[in-house]
Amino acid sequence: MVGIKGTGMAALAEILVAEKARLTGSDVQDVFYTDAVLRSLGIEALPFSADNVREGTRLVIHSAAYARGVHPELVAAERLGIPMLTYTEALGELSRRFDSSGIAGVHGKTTTTALAGTLLRGAGSSSVILAGSAVAGFGDRSTLILGRRFFVAETCEYKRHFLSFSPSRIILTSVEPDHQDYYPDYESIRDAFLEYVRSLPYGGTLIYCADDPGAVDTAARAREDRPDLELMPYGFEAEGPWNLESYEVRDERAEFRLAGLPGPFVLRIPGRHVALDATAALALTDRLVREEFGGPLEGKRLESVRTALESFSGSRRRCEILGTARGILFMDDYGHHPTAIRKTLEGIRDFYPRRRLVVDFMSHTYSRTAALLDGYADAFGAADEVVLHRIYASAREKPDGSVTGRTLFDRMSARHPRVRYFEEPLEALEPLRADLGPGDLFLTLGAGDNFRLGRTLYESLKSEEDASSS
Repeated sequence: MVGIKGTGMAALAEILVAEKARLTGSDVQDVFYTDAVLRSLGIEALPFSADNVREGTRLVIHSAAYARGVHPELVAAERLGIPMLTYTEALGELSRRFDSSGIAGVHGKTTTTALAGTLLRGAGSSSVILAGSAVAGFGDRSTLILGRRFFVAETCEYKRHFLSFSPSRIILTSVEPDHQDYYPDYESIRDAFLEYVRSLPYGGTLIYCADDPGAVDTAARAREDRPDLELMPYGFEAEGPWNLESYEVRDERAEFRLAGLPGPFVLRIPGRHVALDATAALALTDRLVREEFGGPLEGKRLESVRTALESFSGSRRRCEILGTARGILFMDDYGHHPTAIRKTLEGIRDFYPRRRLVVDFMSHTYSRTAALLDGYADAFGAADEVVLHRIYASAREKPDGSVTGRTLFDRMSARHPRVRYFEEPLEALEPLRADLGPGDLFLTLGAGDNFRLGRTLYESLKSEEDASSS
């Protein structure tokens, strides 16, 4: 496995080892959290070298970050005639060995996958779950292996990667413009999701968010030429058993009720959007429970699922609580699309109404920032203060100078009362140390590397706090 330390690659390695594969792998020598996962599997990530690929190797799986014909190990594999698969192709091959369900959407797919795994474990299901980020409840891994009857995996829309996957069921959380370097407009990304839905087998199931216009549009178009598909809407606007009848926040807990299941469900993670993700996960869990155990989600199994949901503590970089230092609550979240940002901040504001909310944001990719500039400028209304930085570049594009971090700062400053700019995240360290105080909530947000600012600031203040109390 070339690039074995990547989140998806390490997760795939764990599943392959459970399937009795004998693995070797290579990567850069930087230390990642996946190093511990690989060590637990008895795998040492070797430095890149053509010598790692030897005769007798049956298959080479490589991260999309490494190109065939360029990377020395892939050149060696081609010379030796060894078959090669990308990560997404290998995930697709794995999906055909199971009864598989794919979780897709521009937003919410990681949280929904993590929730599905948590609930399926509570239901006693024999399943393998693969999420796109480490999940605290999975032992800080991206995988949860409970058996091998079902496979539930997060599937990615970028460059149509999810078309390699072969699901019997799909959860569709949201469809709207994103990845502008590949999908120039809404129709192009909508059509990719539509192609994925149409890949379902005869009688396959689409669980879709009735509150998301793009998901509703995709489901309606799929219905036109695939009347055989079972469509299951969920959400506040849905009809049927997965209608979210109510949602209330009290004492840093969210309580919601569904039309088709008795009693309240409780979440410790902020946001109505998380309640939507939980509803999608409940709908999938109910469907798999019916198939595995021959009956609906009810009785002791339902109560176990309800308890599991309340215990859910999120996944890495999804409303992740770092801790409290000097009375300041530190959080980190991966949200990087205007819709996800707005929903995340509104959810946090509902949960913590008495805290001053200071948000540090780094935009990801020039193309996305340029295409959604006004959306970003309007997405931070729930924040009391916003700190911005340079745009976090992607290897897949080059800047043309038309948009920079300053461009977003200028646009947002005209709409938000308090916005500050520091080109590099760590330049904001000392000003924030002076500005933040007891009762504040400091959130790092985005798909860039500004999360290092929040962790550095938290660890610094926590060390000072511990030293003064000893």
